[in-house]
Amino acid sequence: MSIAPAVLRLAATAAGLLLVAAQTATASATAPPPRSPAAVTASATWTAPLSTQGRYIVDAQGNRFRLKAANWDGAQGSWTGSGSITDPANHHAGQDSYGIPLGLDRVPLDGLLADFHQLGINAIRLPFSNEMIHSTTPVPDNAVTANPQLRGETPLQIYDAVVGALSDSGFAVILNNHTNTSRWCCGVDGNERWNSGQSTQQWADDWVFMARRYAAVPRVVGADLYNEVRRDVLDDPNWGLGDNHDWFAAAQLAADRILTEANPRLLMVIEGINWTGVPVDGLPHGRPMLTPARTLSHTLVDSHKLVYSAHFYGYTGPHHSGATGIGETHDPRYQDLTRDQLAAALDDEAFFVEESGRHYTAPVWVSEFGVGGNETNTAARTWFGNVTDYFADHDADFAYWPLVGFAGHDDWALLRYDTAGHRTGILDDGDWRSTAWQHLMSAPSTTGPVAAVPVWRMLSTDHADAVESLRVRTTGDWDPGAYKAACPDGLRLIGLSHTTGRGLCTDTGSADLRTSAAGQTVVVDERYVPAGGDWASGYTKLQCPQGGFLIGYSLRGERVSAALCVPGRTTLSGTGRTVWFDRSDNRPADGAGGDYASGDYKGQCAANEYAAGIAFTTRFGSRPGPDALLCRTLP
Repeated sequence: MSIAPAVLRLAATAAGLLLVAAQTATASATAPPPRSPAAVTASATWTAPLSTQGRYIVDAQGNRFRLKAANWDGAQGSWTGSGSITDPANHHAGQDSYGIPLGLDRVPLDGLLADFHQLGINAIRLPFSNEMIHSTTPVPDNAVTANPQLRGETPLQIYDAVVGALSDSGFAVILNNHTNTSRWCCGVDGNERWNSGQSTQQWADDWVFMARRYAAVPRVVGADLYNEVRRDVLDDPNWGLGDNHDWFAAAQLAADRILTEANPRLLMVIEGINWTGVPVDGLPHGRPMLTPARTLSHTLVDSHKLVYSAHFYGYTGPHHSGATGIGETHDPRYQDLTRDQLAAALDDEAFFVEESGRHYTAPVWVSEFGVGGNETNTAARTWFGNVTDYFADHDADFAYWPLVGFAGHDDWALLRYDTAGHRTGILDDGDWRSTAWQHLMSAPSTTGPVAAVPVWRMLSTDHADAVESLRVRTTGDWDPGAYKAACPDGLRLIGLSHTTGRGLCTDTGSADLRTSAAGQTVVVDERYVPAGGDWASGYTKLQCPQGGFLIGYSLRGERVSAALCVPGRTTLSGTGRTVWFDRSDNRPADGAGGDYASGDYKGQCAANEYAAGIAFTTRFGSRPGPDALLCRTLP
C-alpha cells in the first residue's frame, strides 16, 4: 500500500511505538447475497480457473493470462489510527472508505466497472481486513449514496456485491488480506504481520472462510495471503526459522488449508518480506522481498498454483524504508538508482524467481507500484518511466496502486471522482503518467498457448512434515514420530541432501509415473534388494519393490527412517547406477532444479532417470543421513 513519502512508514519503529488492535466478532457463515444488478457484462476472452506454467499464469485453456491489474482499495480500512474515526481528516488522504471499496458513494457500480474496462485492465486486487470479515454493523447510508441497493448492508455484504459484479463483468478477482484491523497501513500500526493481534490459527481460519465464501464465483481466481509483512517494534518476521514469526511457514499453512479445505481452484499469492531491521544508519535493515526463496521456496499440494509477489515504490529502496525525518536513512531510494541499477535491484529482489528450471520457479506479480499524478519530482517521474519500461520489457504481471480515489485528495489514483461522480485521471490527456502507462499496457506480450515445462519443487523437513501429496495424505501417518516428506502428486523424488532433510521433486523427462491404482510401500529394511543387487556395499539400502519409484522419505533427526515408494504406471526396470553424495555434491552439470539444500552435499538423478532407493550408514562417527541414491533410466 502506498503512502505519501512525507509520511513515516516505519518511523514508529525507531520511535518505539506500537498499536495493536483485534476484532473478536464472529463472521457470518452465510453465502453471499445475490450479485449486484449494477454489474456490467463484458465479453471475457479467458476462462477460469487460472494456474501456472513455469513463469507464466495461464487460463483453463492453457493460454497465457497476463495480470494487468489495479488495486481497488478501501475494504482494508482508511483510518490513520489517531483522532476521531468519524472525521474524514483522520483517514488516508481525507478519504473515509467506511471499510468498503472506494467510490461507491460517488458512482454507480456499473459506472465504475465501465471506467475500469476503459483502462484496459483485466484483473482487480481487492484488499480486505480481518476486521471487515467479522463486522456486523451496516455501513451508513452516505457510504453508498450512488448505490442505494447496498443500503443497510455490512461491509462484508458489500464486498460480496463488488466481488460478484467484478466477476460478472469479466475481471479476474484476487482477494487480498491487506490488514488485520481496518486502519491504514503500512508502518508499525498493528498490521505488521498476519498474526499481529490475532493467532495464526484465526488468520488461517479467516482465509478458509473467505475462500469458501467465493468458491462459486467463477472469476475469483486467487488468494493474496498477506500484505507487506514487516517488522514490529520488538521483532522481525523471518523466512523459515519455525517460530511464531515465520512467514514462510504461515504462508505454507494458509495455502495448504485453502487448497485442501476451501477452494483448490485458487492461485496462492505469497508476497516476500517487505521490511526487517530498524531503519537507523549503522544498524542492519532492508527489504528481503523474495530473496529468501532462492534457498527455501514453497511447495504446494498443487504444483501449478504458486505465484510470488513483490511491491516497488520509487520513494522506498532496497534498504530505505521510505520515511523522511525519523526513520530515514542515507540509503538510496529506488528513484535514486540509475536505470541499470534499478533493473539489477528488481532482478535480485524479485524477478530471479522467473528463471526456468529451478525449485523456486514461479510467476512474479508486482502487486503494487504507483506514483502521484501531481508528482513534480524529476527523480520520481524518471523512476516511473524506468520501472514501467522494465515491466514492459520483461512482460511482467502487475497491479497499480490505487485504482480509485477522490478528486482533490489522492492524486495517486488512476481514476479520481468528485462528489458528483465526475471522473478525472490517467485517461485524461493532461496526466503525465499516461505515456508510461500506455507503453506498459500495449507493449508486446506472450499470448496464446504456453508450452508445458518441467516442474521442480523442493521438500523441506526443517521444522515440520512436508507431505505435499494428497494421495499420500489419505493413507494416514505412514511413519509415526518421524518427519515425513512426499512430492506433490504427479512429481517424483529425484534428489536428496546429506544432512539437512531437503529433497527435490520433478516431472522432468516423463509425466506422472504413478499408476492410477491405489497403493504405496513404506520401506524400512532391505527386503526389496534382490540377490546380487548390492548397489551400495556396506550401507543400509531402502529400495523400492520391483516396478516402484521414490516419491518420499522420512527422517528421525538426521537418520533415514523410511523410503516411500509407489508403483509405476508402466514397466520400470531400467538400468541403474549409484549416485554417492556423502563427501561432495553429485548432481547433473546443468544444475537442474537449483540449489535446494544450500551449504549441504546433494545427490540427484539425471533428468532421464528416476530414484528407486536410498542408502545410508549407521557406522560410528558417520552422519546417518542419506549417502546415495539408486538412479534408474526412465522407460
